[in-house]
Amino acid sequence: MTHSISDISETVQCMLDTASKICLQHFRNQVPFDIKKDDSPVTIADKAAEKALRDILAERFPQHAIYGEEQGHTPGEAGTWVIDPIDGTKSFLLGNPLFGCLVGFVEDNTVKAGGLAMPALNEIWTADRTGPTLFNGRPCQVSQCVRLDQANILTSSPDFFNSVELEQFEKLCKHTRYRRYGGDCYTYAMLAGGWVDLVVESGLFPFDYLPLVPIVEQAGGVISDWQGNALNLLSGSQVIASATPKLHEAALVELN
Repeated sequence: MTHSISDISETVQCMLDTASKICLQHFRNQVPFDIKKDDSPVTIADKAAEKALRDILAERFPQHAIYGEEQGHTPGEAGTWVIDPIDGTKSFLLGNPLFGCLVGFVEDNTVKAGGLAMPALNEIWTADRTGPTLFNGRPCQVSQCVRLDQANILTSSPDFFNSVELEQFEKLCKHTRYRRYGGDCYTYAMLAGGWVDLVVESGLFPFDYLPLVPIVEQAGGVISDWQGNALNLLSGSQVIASATPKLHEAALVELN
């Protein structure tokens, strides 16, 4: 049974609204948290938001697979929902508003729809393959930057790179204009909005970046792994996003 892209997109919106409400109930309160095996924190807000999102999917698309950060992989068919209930849990715990909720839908190895909610900023970014990326319901687009020496670059933290990756990143940054740190998933929204030209990250999982793929691409940008390959459910931990194909090409050359 196939579902229309409008059904999928409406569900993405519903999930983002639901996750946002749950996150805001806990944000800047004393939130209990545990440390996971990978040394990252998980809060009751992460768990409650993912459960609520899975409940929505169980009702609307019970046959679909789900790949979530907190509850892992639930098998299914005819598509996979990718969920990160709180991207930037450390930011969330520290009272930093740059945490987001991520939801994406993957079918036939392509991300058909994706959404990012920034609850503390009251921003929602959504995209499917039928039109432009929407920022709070209005179309947005990337900058037209094509030159590295005019490009502003973002990464969440140098801590996420291993020593070899950090060297590669530093080599690329020498050719760019401004470099800033911090932002987690929000860096890709800033790229889609036209304010930032390059985002380079590592240490990621597919639920961290797949929902962002259509947000970058439908705004006119390019997103891939560090070798230039398209991103899918089996992609690795490295991601680069650029405002234009020409800039992407130049950045990949310096990165490699």
